Amino acid sequence: MQTCTWAPTVFQGTQVVDKATSPSTLPAGDDLLRITTGLVNKYEDMGISHLLIAQRWWGNGEEIEASSLDCLAMTALFASCTQRMQLITAIHPGFFSPTAIAKWGATLDRITNGRWSINVTSGWNMQEFDMYGIDKLDHDKRYQRSAEFIEVLRGAWQHQPFSYTGKYYQTDGLRLEPKPTHPLQVFQGGQSDAAIQLAAQHSDWMFMNGGSPENISAIIEQVRRACATTGRQVRFAMYAAPLCRATDKQAWAEIDSRLARVDPKLVSKRRQRVAGAEGMWSQHNDPMSMLDTNEGYTARLVGSPETIMQRIRVFQEIGVEMMHLDVSDALFQAEVLPQLASL
Repeated sequence: MQTCTWAPTVFQGTQVVDKATSPSTLPAGDDLLRITTGLVNKYEDMGISHLLIAQRWWGNGEEIEASSLDCLAMTALFASCTQRMQLITAIHPGFFSPTAIAKWGATLDRITNGRWSINVTSGWNMQEFDMYGIDKLDHDKRYQRSAEFIEVLRGAWQHQPFSYTGKYYQTDGLRLEPKPTHPLQVFQGGQSDAAIQLAAQHSDWMFMNGGSPENISAIIEQVRRACATTGRQVRFAMYAAPLCRATDKQAWAEIDSRLARVDPKLVSKRRQRVAGAEGMWSQHNDPMSMLDTNEGYTARLVGSPETIMQRIRVFQEIGVEMMHLDVSDALFQAEVLPQLASL
């Protein structure tokens, strides 16, 4: 079982359970370098195989995370301080040119000796598009733009020279010098019909929000059916936020305490904020979905180390090959995480 966690680029998380009384202070200079690279080095020492460098163009730290440090700058920083960890950079088509990212990614490929991949995220926070003057398009057209974005990336990496004429992107005789030295791996998010079609046609991995084995299995089967017509194979990563305690009873008592403190006004604002997505953040009938922003607790990695390992094996059996994890839980770090590489 491969493992992934978030890069430390956001310094104020959501406050749906315990609302912050004041914004956190963002470090700078040597303090910023020490905190961020220190955490990444810790993750690598823990055996985490992949690091996802997300991009939050704007967030208020309440119903969604606060804004993040830029994904390109932070990927370059983490490339310089790691040796083994795979780096996955979240890129929003519309905010970036695929030809420029092809050049930037080829450089990262050489710097890291093939440890760089891209997570193409079509976007769902409509206010971000408006703030930055980006054409937000409707939901399915955003995925069409993402498909062209990937076609340009792959074409630029595989063919010299490369020309392309699409609805959203064009290039004429593109040559990457220096060339990348490794194949491009493409991750993506989303769980809508449009996202499933994008995965079946273009992506290597699909990031999924947390969910029950039944929900996750249904998504995997949908993608596999779509792949039957394209002849491609997609692998699956699922997000989960573990809560590990000595006993199941202790763990669930803490979950119950958190659920009792959820602010319903912020829950309502969360639902409005993510309305630009389809398929994800749809588990409104599950109160666990509100405890974090990617429905990580709905995976229910909750309980003793033994209980959590049993639950992870269930997800592995239905096709999950990578656990994308919040690794802040100390007992999970100590007792469960070291066992995952052997699964």
